Amino acid sequence: MSALAGHPGPALLARRWRDPAAWRTTVDVVAILLAASLPWSTSLVSILGVVMLITMVPYLDLERLLEILKRPISLAPIALFVLALVGTLWSDAAWGARLYAVGPAAKLLVLPALLYHFQRSERGLWVFTAFLASCVLMVVMSTAVAYNPALALKANADRGIFVKNYIDQGQEFSLCAVALAYPIAQLLRARRFVPAGLLTAIMIAFLANMIFVVVSRTALVTIPILLAVFGLIHLKWRANLLIAVSAVVIGLAAWSVSPQLQQKLSTFTQQYQDYRNDRGTTSIGERLEFWRKSLRFFAEAPVIGHGSGSTRHLFELAAASERADLSAGAVVGNPHNQTLNVAVQWGTLGIVILYAMWAVHLLLFRGDGLVPWIGLLVVVQNIFTSLFNSHIFDFHEGWMYVIGVGVAGGMVLRSRTKPAAEQGAVAP
Repeated sequence: MSALAGHPGPALLARRWRDPAAWRTTVDVVAILLAASLPWSTSLVSILGVVMLITMVPYLDLERLLEILKRPISLAPIALFVLALVGTLWSDAAWGARLYAVGPAAKLLVLPALLYHFQRSERGLWVFTAFLASCVLMVVMSTAVAYNPALALKANADRGIFVKNYIDQGQEFSLCAVALAYPIAQLLRARRFVPAGLLTAIMIAFLANMIFVVVSRTALVTIPILLAVFGLIHLKWRANLLIAVSAVVIGLAAWSVSPQLQQKLSTFTQQYQDYRNDRGTTSIGERLEFWRKSLRFFAEAPVIGHGSGSTRHLFELAAASERADLSAGAVVGNPHNQTLNVAVQWGTLGIVILYAMWAVHLLLFRGDGLVPWIGLLVVVQNIFTSLFNSHIFDFHEGWMYVIGVGVAGGMVLRSRTKPAAEQGAVAP
C-alpha cells in the first residue's frame, strides 16, 4: 500500500494527459531539440518533426487552428504543397519521380503548426537560443576538423566540415552572425558592455570561420545584403556609412590574409571563363547551363509547367543530343534556382504562389524588436540564397525557413494579439 501511495493514481494521470499546458511544454521541448539538432542530423530532424506534430494533437484548439490556417501566411505555403501534389497529374515523369518531388514541399505543412503553437507558447526564444548554441558548438568542431581532418564524421569531407556540407554550414553561420547584430546594438545602447562583448566574440567566431576555414560563395554574396538590410532598418545613415567603410576595410584585410578566401573568389571569374571558352565542366558553368535550359523548359509550358518531378526527365531529353562530358549535357533534377525550380514544374502559377509566400512572410515581420528581426532575416536570406539554390525545397535550408518563420511568426502574432486581449479584459 505504501508503495502504491507513492505513485500518481489513474485519475491524476488522466488529468495530466488532458492538461493542455503539459502538452504545450512537451511541444516546446521537442521544438527546442529540433532546432538544436538541425546543424547535425537530417534523420533526427525528420523524426522530431513528426513527433512535434503528434504531440500537438492532444491540445489542439480547432477554432484557433482554423484562424491560423485562414491567414495568408499559412495559406501560401499550404498552396505551394497542394500545387506540388496536384502537379503530379500532368507530369510526364515516372510516378516515382512525381511523388518524390512532392516530398520537399511537405515540410511547409509544419509551418502553420508552428505558427499556431508559438502564438500560445512563451518559449520561442528558447528555440532560437538552442539553434545558436548548437551552431557555436559546430564552429568549435569545424575549427578542430580544419586542423585535424580525422575528426570529421563525414567521409571525404571538405576542409573544416565536421558533418553535412559547406553550403549548409555557411547558411547557419551567416544567419547567426548577422542575427546577433541586433542584440549587440541594443546592448551597446543600454551600456551593457559585458554581454555585448560576449555576443560580439561569438559573431567574430562565425565570421572568422567563414573567412579562414570554410568559405561559401553563397554566404559571401548574401552576408553583405543581410548587413545592408540591418543597417537600413535599424541604424542612421552615418552609422551605415561607417559600417560600409569598415566592411570594405575588413574585407580587404581578410582577402590579404586568407588563402581560402582568395582561392574561392578567384574561382568566380576563372570558372566563368572556362565555361565561355568550353574548357571543361565547372560549377558556375553548370549552373548557367541549368538556368538556360530551365528558361527554355519554362517557355514551353509557361502557365502550369511540366508537372511535379518533370525536371530530370526534361534534362535527360535535352542531354540526349549533347555530349555528356560537358556541362551542356548534364542531367539534374534541380536547376539550382528556386524560381526556375518552381517555374519548370508548375509554371507561372507556381511562381506567383512562391513569391506570394515570401511577400506575406516579409510583411509579417514588420516592426522593431529581436523576434521580427530574426524572422525578417530568415526570409531575406532564403530569398537571396534561392537565387543560387532551391532553398525552400532543400532539406536543411528549407527546415531553417520553416522553423525560423514558424516560431518567429507565432511569437509576433502573440505579441500583436496579447495587447488587444488585455484591452478587452479591462473594457467595460
